[in-house]
Amino acid sequence: MKEGEWRLAAVRGATTIDADTSEQIQQRTGELLEEMIARNRLDPDDIVSIIFTATPDIKADFPAAAARKLGLSQIPLLCSQEIDVTGSMRRCIRVLMHVYTPRSRDQIRHAYLREARQLRTDLPE
Repeated sequence: MKEGEWRLAAVRGATTIDADTSEQIQQRTGELLEEMIARNRLDPDDIVSIIFTATPDIKADFPAAAARKLGLSQIPLLCSQEIDVTGSMRRCIRVLMHVYTPRSRDQIRHAYLREARQLRTDLPE
């Protein structure tokens, strides 16, 4: 990739909630999205789409509702249920954000907040 050339990239993130409430789902998801955008110096126009997954124990609201509250309602959003693997992290919301960026793959800064930090201990904060 040439310096300054924009390309399609993916930014990952995850967070956890303490209780399955609409308020906490929206607050924690909003916090995560804001962190992903800030870490990568993104403008909403840079975002192509966002996929959210939630563990099966999250039922009170859609994580995408938080994106709409942040003004990202013109971006395609999709919610799905995470695979229910025995022993996996509970009450976890994951995000896959597709963006246009001039950053190289090793310059992308993913965001894992709260208990979800343990999912990717290999990444810098």
